Amino acid sequence: MHVAKNWFLIGLLVGLAGCTSVPEGIKPVTGFSAERYLGTWYEIARLDHSFERGLSNVRAKYSRNDDGSIKVINRGYNAEEGKWEEADGRAVFVEDENTGHLKVSFFGPFYASYVVFELDKENYSYAFVTGYNREYLWFLSRTPEVSEEAIEAFRQRARAEGFDLEELIMVEQDRVE
Repeated sequence: MHVAKNWFLIGLLVGLAGCTSVPEGIKPVTGFSAERYLGTWYEIARLDHSFERGLSNVRAKYSRNDDGSIKVINRGYNAEEGKWEEADGRAVFVEDENTGHLKVSFFGPFYASYVVFELDKENYSYAFVTGYNREYLWFLSRTPEVSEEAIEAFRQRARAEGFDLEELIMVEQDRVE
């Protein structure tokens, strides 16, 4: 089953190759600071998609590579298999480092959009992220738990931006690595 999952992921990434655009009407944040964005982010909520299906306790860790690109380590717990799963990737800015629009690759030359469209610019404590279309949506936080008010603000902004939240998953953050 694990091999089938890997081949599906490869197929998905091939399909996403070149999908580095921004969804119509969504504006990436400006005044973005890559250095402040680095570090660990906890996934609070996401739209359901195959490459994270069944994972809880999902975290993303961002750091600088020697070439200036961003190293991406996504890690989540697969309860069905009783183990942590990890995906390592590389991100580069599409425009400039002051705009929250990156392209991320987890497989060779194939990139997909990573668009930060909402960000707490004062403290960098939360971010709302999408992909190249509205089928991808994440609420990231520097802490594993957020207030109900923060979740409602995320839902309101996502709805206002045209996201369908019917398959929104609230991600459990109950395990320590």
